[in-house]
This record gives sequence, C-alpha cells and structure tokens, in this order.
Amino acid sequence: MIIAIDGPAGSGKSTIALGVARRLGLGYLDTGAMYRAVTLIALERGVPLENDDVLGALALEMELHFEDAVPGTPRAYVGDRDVSEAIRRPEVSRAVSQVAAHPNVRRALTVRQRGFAADGNIVLEGRDTGTVVCPDADVKVFLTASVEERARRRGRQLQEQGVGVEPSALQRELLLRDASDSGRATAPLQRADDALEIDTTALAPDVVIDLVCAEARRSAGARRSSC
Repeated sequence: MIIAIDGPAGSGKSTIALGVARRLGLGYLDTGAMYRAVTLIALERGVPLENDDVLGALALEMELHFEDAVPGTPRAYVGDRDVSEAIRRPEVSRAVSQVAAHPNVRRALTVRQRGFAADGNIVLEGRDTGTVVCPDADVKVFLTASVEERARRRGRQLQEQGVGVEPSALQRELLLRDASDSGRATAPLQRADDALEIDTTALAPDVVIDLVCAEARRSAGARRSSC
C-alpha cells in the first residue's frame, strides 16, 4: 500500500505520516526533507539559489539517504553527515521554497522519491506526493489548518531549537511560503481530486491518524472486493 499525505507547512504532515506509518507497519519518507537537504548544501556551498542547472545537478548527485536506527525516528544523511537538525534551521526554511520551485530540482528528486516508493508499503509526505510523485497512490490525504494554528506549531518547533520568532512574523512567512508553493509552475501544492481533505486545526494527532488509517482500511477492503 502507498499512502500519500500532502499539505502546507504546519498542517501536521510529519506527525500524521509518521503516526500512520507506525500504526500500519509501513515505511516512511519525508519528501520535504529531500528539498531541505538540497537547500542546506546549496547554502553551505554558496550556490546561487536562482541557478536551476546547478541545483538540479546537486539534487541528482547528492548522496542523500535515510536511516531509522531508532524505530520511528528517521534521520537524514548527506554522505556520512547527519543533517536532520541542520535542514530545519530557519535559514533553510526561508530558502527551501525557492529551491523547490526549480524544474530540474523537482525532476531529479521526483525520480528519487519514486525509487523509494517502488516497492510499496510506504507513507510519503510532502506537497506533491499525491499529484505528481505517486498519482496512483492507494490513499491520498490533504491536510489543512488555519494559519494561526500552523504558526503556533511552527513557533513551538523553533522554541525547541532555541529560536524565538514573533507569531505575526511566522504567519507572514507561512503565507508567503503558501503562495510560493501553490503558485510555482512545476508541481504546485494542490489537493488531488480524489484526496481526503482533513482540517487538523482543532483535531488531536491521534484523531487524524485514526481517520487516515480508517481510509487506508476502506481502500484495502475495496481493492479486495474488486478482485
């Protein structure tokens, strides 16, 4: 089974996707972490963020992999370097939408993401997993939440990293990122026509996980009955 979970920043994708993967015993892939890794390395190397060709080559050649040494806690590596925390830095968050908008970057990472999903039995989360990466996914989910709630969640994450940001500034940043992700020409953020949309603003994570797992069971039952 392939489950694709998409949505804007702060909608709860990572929490829900990880929870569903654990509950159903499936693999997990954070596609956004891949774009963040490209962005991190580009920033460190001084690569111009408007250079699609260089960034696309970096996305294609970068030695990126994930390890799950502690079950349910995947770590991102570039070569032997654990970049799990570094890719969440504010400067990466501010630049990742620009990097992710480049066609060559998206093409390179889409190929790699489809490779991860080739064997099935995986939950993918991102912004185009149900529309571009795995358009034939067994279950597609699109998460939303109010910008106020998304900013609160993002603020809590930053506080855990020792970074303080005003809620109003976070809201502006999220709205700008929404506009960039939804307005890009290649693989924009949008809900697949057959996706289950869930507003997570007032829902506890376990409730949302229950809803997605129920949809997965419904999908599996429908496939069995059609055989």
